[in-house]
Amino acid sequence: MATTTDTRAMTLVDLPLIRRLTSSGTVLDSELGLTRDARGPHSLLLSSLLFPRGLYTLLARAADNQSVVGQFRYRPDDLNAHIVYIAPSLDANAEDTVWLHVLDAMVREAGKHVAHALVAEIETSSSLFETLRTARFATYTRQTIWRRDPVEQPVKDGTIKLEEETSNDQLGILSLISCIVPTMLQQIASPPGDMQGLVYRHNGRIEAWIGISEGKQGIYLLPFIHPDVMPISHELIHAAIATLERASRLPVYVCVRTYQSWLNDVLGRMGFERWVEQAVMVKQIAAGIRHPGFARVELKGNIPVSSGIPHSWSMIAHKCSDEEFN
Repeated sequence: MATTTDTRAMTLVDLPLIRRLTSSGTVLDSELGLTRDARGPHSLLLSSLLFPRGLYTLLARAADNQSVVGQFRYRPDDLNAHIVYIAPSLDANAEDTVWLHVLDAMVREAGKHVAHALVAEIETSSSLFETLRTARFATYTRQTIWRRDPVEQPVKDGTIKLEEETSNDQLGILSLISCIVPTMLQQIASPPGDMQGLVYRHNGRIEAWIGISEGKQGIYLLPFIHPDVMPISHELIHAAIATLERASRLPVYVCVRTYQSWLNDVLGRMGFERWVEQAVMVKQIAAGIRHPGFARVELKGNIPVSSGIPHSWSMIAHKCSDEEFN
């Protein structure tokens, strides 16, 4: 069994090693992996060393010179950190001690930055899936990634009106997500803080939000659609794609998690194909009391106190969760 002698943050001195390791690896962040080049000489793994923007890269080296590198991303306005990449890939039945060390190092580093959990998205057939379980990552939900090849840009028919979200929409979006996602998954299912999206309003209330991430490799959509507007869900997705100029040149991916599994049939009828099925795995770092509306809380004595989050958010989250899912 290999014994790890060094686990530390990556430095520029390690660039030759990085270039060698990035020829193979496992991407654990579907959004980044499908929209950008997560590997190779211009990957996030390398750029984070020169231009760190919420990306943290760690290296574990064993006494026998076996090396594993791992990277995660975290923004202070998010609750969770997300593993981007681990390299090299783990072969079936191979000794995984060094991979476990780099996972442990990422958990510790994410905890130092006050992340509440570390998240990874992975196919259950991957050898790394069992290693994550050994590292006490738990499967919180499953998701299916659907793919559509670039096609001629759909024509906007004007029937469905989507608007770019603004800061004034935050409360409505949180209310929508709280009404769709089961309470125990709300911390994990919240979209990244830097993801922008389109909103659909009906009777003055936000009934759909479609998060959008674009890159050189593809377009990634993360929809939250209220069951009340299920009959027009295909029109909502169609309208969102119609706003994207690059959809005629790049593949479009849509992430559907189990709590919105009815969207799978909708996407199948729209000509999308099942691309990959994944487990969303989570390692809790800090146990604490959290508002269902994704608010951080502090403890004053034994009483949870919201950290600058309007009380109405908690009221809305509890109301939606209790009335619509219980």
